[in-house]
Amino acid sequence: MFVRRSAAVLAATAVIGTAFAPAALADESPGATPSQAFPSALYGSTDPTYDGVWRQSLALLAQDTVGVKPAKQAVDWLAGQQCESGAFAAYRPDPRAKCDAKTKVDTNSTAAALQALEALDASDAVTGAAVKWLKSVQNKDGGWGYFPGTPSDTNSTSVVIGALDAGDTDAKDVPSKDDRTPYDALLGLSVPCDETGGGAFAFQPDKKGKLAANADATAAGVLGVLGEGLDADPDEDGADKASPKASQCVGGHPFTVEDAAANGALYLAGAVAKNGYLKSSLPGAEDQPDYGNTADTVVALAAAGRTADTGKPLAWLEKNSGTWAAKSGPAAYAQLIFAANATGTDPRAFGGADLVKQLGATGPAAASSDASTAPADDKNDKDAASDEDDGGVSLWWIIGVGLVGGIGIGFLLSGRNKKQQP
Repeated sequence: MFVRRSAAVLAATAVIGTAFAPAALADESPGATPSQAFPSALYGSTDPTYDGVWRQSLALLAQDTVGVKPAKQAVDWLAGQQCESGAFAAYRPDPRAKCDAKTKVDTNSTAAALQALEALDASDAVTGAAVKWLKSVQNKDGGWGYFPGTPSDTNSTSVVIGALDAGDTDAKDVPSKDDRTPYDALLGLSVPCDETGGGAFAFQPDKKGKLAANADATAAGVLGVLGEGLDADPDEDGADKASPKASQCVGGHPFTVEDAAANGALYLAGAVAKNGYLKSSLPGAEDQPDYGNTADTVVALAAAGRTADTGKPLAWLEKNSGTWAAKSGPAAYAQLIFAANATGTDPRAFGGADLVKQLGATGPAAASSDASTAPADDKNDKDAASDEDDGGVSLWWIIGVGLVGGIGIGFLLSGRNKKQQP
């Protein structure tokens, strides 16, 4: 869900002028300069303006998932990004400065941070404040948009549901002012069976209210209606809500979350059945394999009980995702770890790669782990991994800045409004 940083700026060009066009996030140029120094506790070395909290959250959550205790300073850095209101912005370069009306807090950063901090047993004051803020910015339809007050979308609503679950809050018990639950919002974003892409989830309705199938939104939506978080485990109770045997889209009344989960998983299974991966298309560019959404699809399929359908995309990721992950950084490694964990695959032997070690090398040394997975203490190891990361992103940032013309875009818009193909 939600982490292809190099595509984020390019994706912004496809959504400017649409129903989801956020205001500028920051005045700073998104490209890092040699004089910029980012926090040593932060995972990755590229400019964190649009994804600092997100990638840190995923990195910490992925480490916890595989039994690695993250470095204290990394956890403290994430907790320190929280505003007094309980919300998180994508990145606050000076966490000592108080948040104000200009601080672009968002639901996705807050929800991801909440999931990570809950997993790491952070203070109840920190996590409780995040839950309270998320509830306070819920839309009348029961869902959430990326920024408070923006229209609900599948990805934001789903990641918030996962965060609420992590905070021991059942989304069914979080009604909006119009007495609508988050699940009601997601059901309203499920494409009807008799329409093109039936069974999938749309990111948002278009200006005419029409729903268009979106693979990224569908992977997120399946986890959302199952009540699962980013690190969904198929062994948890929520995985039984969708039928792994569903062979056709189910509609009619009543239309339940179980139906929506089964339909979305069926759509995803079909999308990866031929090639084993999803494709993404950006304006003016040739179709490219979408590694991040393919990993998210594996997690969603496993969580929905369709483990047999994860074999092909998982094998494709094991064979092909190494270069992408090295260029994309810590959040990409985290996505692959989530995919491995969801399918019972060893992330330390993923296509011959140790994802846990590779993730660890992008940040501060873990507080504890077994000898085979402990990241190197030498800072040069992190720099080496970061060099690959920077090399894979800088050109895209340059192109993106030219296309966007200085307009900031939230990190999680990556891939959401771009055309996606099976």
